[in-house]
Amino acid sequence: MVPPIAIAISCSLFKNKFTEKETKITNFILGLSFITEGAIPFAASEPQTVIPSVAIGSAIAGVLVGAFDVQSPAPHGGVFVLPAMGSLNQAFFFLLAVAVGSIIGALILGNLKKKPEVKI
Repeated sequence: MVPPIAIAISCSLFKNKFTEKETKITNFILGLSFITEGAIPFAASEPQTVIPSVAIGSAIAGVLVGAFDVQSPAPHGGVFVLPAMGSLNQAFFFLLAVAVGSIIGALILGNLKKKPEVKI
């Protein structure tokens, strides 16, 4: 879930560094649905900055999920699985881990990404 959400947050925070503004909302929705394909165009166009940023954010989210001992009844599903989680605490810590990982990934991406060149 982290890569597309991190990209959407980064597009919001660092508006002058992204030209793909219309994909911001799409990436956020896809990320919440546990669909990472929205991140592919960004990773394909600038792999040296996008891939490490979202990988670090994803790793942090994964570590937090493990540290919080979050357990999900389904291996996939994004926010749609939250009602099936064992308790409200599980759902909260899951969302917290995804949020922290996404924000960190977004900040790294925004700081690594260069402003696009203006073509005349």
